[in-house]
Amino acid sequence: MHLVISYIRQFLQQNKILAAVAGYMVFSVLLLSFTGIDICIPCLWKTLFGHSCYGCGLTRAMVALVKLDVKGAYDSNPLIFIILPAAAFYFVWDFIQFKKKSQL
Repeated sequence: MHLVISYIRQFLQQNKILAAVAGYMVFSVLLLSFTGIDICIPCLWKTLFGHSCYGCGLTRAMVALVKLDVKGAYDSNPLIFIILPAAAFYFVWDFIQFKKKSQL
């Protein structure tokens, strides 16, 4: 267990920007879910051009999933069911590659 925590610590230190962005997103979604305080970054495309992009609604979908509202998540943006597993797969795959390189 201690070895896994050590690898995770090293992985986060090597990927500081990715860890910071992911941490901010998780924190902002949880804060919005439980308190209603919105510190999420607004959609730049919608701000500049006034039209929704394909990513609009992903934060609302994440908030709905935290609240276990699958239908609400799908209604906000159905891409959440593609992007969330793909992101989880990427993070796990990247960590495994990091661990293999560290053992060499």
